[in-house]
Amino acid sequence: MAEQSRLPQRHPQEKVDRAIVDLLLESDPQEAMAMAELARLRIRYNGFPGAADIQANLDRLLIEWHLTEEQLFAKTRALHSTEQIYQVKARKYQEQEDWN
Repeated sequence: MAEQSRLPQRHPQEKVDRAIVDLLLESDPQEAMAMAELARLRIRYNGFPGAADIQANLDRLLIEWHLTEEQLFAKTRALHSTEQIYQVKARKYQEQEDWN
């Protein structure tokens, strides 16, 4: 039992997030959706005790995009205040938020 406690924790959204991070690694940092997704994932994995590969890629994206986390959040707040970044595609998603 003690051996299992040493294993890194897996995030329930890790598989989906991995695919998003892979797309971000090939994205244009000026795209509003790319910036919003990076900010959302930075918030999701902040302090999470696992998913080291995803967290490392999120750090890498900040470096490659020449942003600090504070700059990223400021830019995404500005984007969200002027346009609707996320659009609900189906009714069933209107009742579920993905902020875990």
